[in-house]
Amino acid sequence: MARRAIAVLSLGLLAALPATVGASSLELRIGGFVPRADSNLFRDDSDLYTVSKKDWAGVYGGAEFSFTPSDHVELGIHLDGYGRRVDTNYRDYTRPGGGEILQSLKLTLVPLGATLRLFPTDRDATVAPYVGVGPDLVFYKYEEFGDFIDFADPELTIRADDFVSEGVRPGLHVTGGLRVRVGHDFSILGEGRYQWAKATLGDDFSPQPGQDALRLDMSGFSAVVGLSIRF
Repeated sequence: MARRAIAVLSLGLLAALPATVGASSLELRIGGFVPRADSNLFRDDSDLYTVSKKDWAGVYGGAEFSFTPSDHVELGIHLDGYGRRVDTNYRDYTRPGGGEILQSLKLTLVPLGATLRLFPTDRDATVAPYVGVGPDLVFYKYEEFGDFIDFADPELTIRADDFVSEGVRPGLHVTGGLRVRVGHDFSILGEGRYQWAKATLGDDFSPQPGQDALRLDMSGFSAVVGLSIRF
């Protein structure tokens, strides 16, 4: 159902673009992203390591190129990025000498997508609020590296290791914001966005027989400020 919805939205975005479009603009933005982190991967990490959901909040930013089919409609193509590394240790296990067993967890997300924005006022007004919706392709990479306990070994041997899973999944976002003109070709902006995307981890995180697959929740809220430059 999610893929069908994204395909319909993509066709709608293309249909909204006439043969001749109006002004185009480049938007640069930076802010923060707070993942929802509501999946068994994050719950297992919180149980095993000294990490919680709030630790995954991180810097988010990117760029968008947009063009204007009409005064109240804008179509944008964006590339954004988020990355967060969390240094942890086991909650309930230490080395034989009492030292902590250290590891790092890292999540990288790169959404590539399109947004159809609607403006209740002329988009060139001094103050222009808007709402929008669009599909994404979310490129992801999840990593764990450091020292780990081999729980299959009765001696609970500690070994240095690293684990990686990466891929791309479809997603969807809604957004709302405000642009304020500060010159003929420049505007400052503030925007909030919520994205939905999930993945099942493979590669080094592929489940063993009898184990549940680890699911990565990439949904969450971002808030950014930025500069829009009109051409």
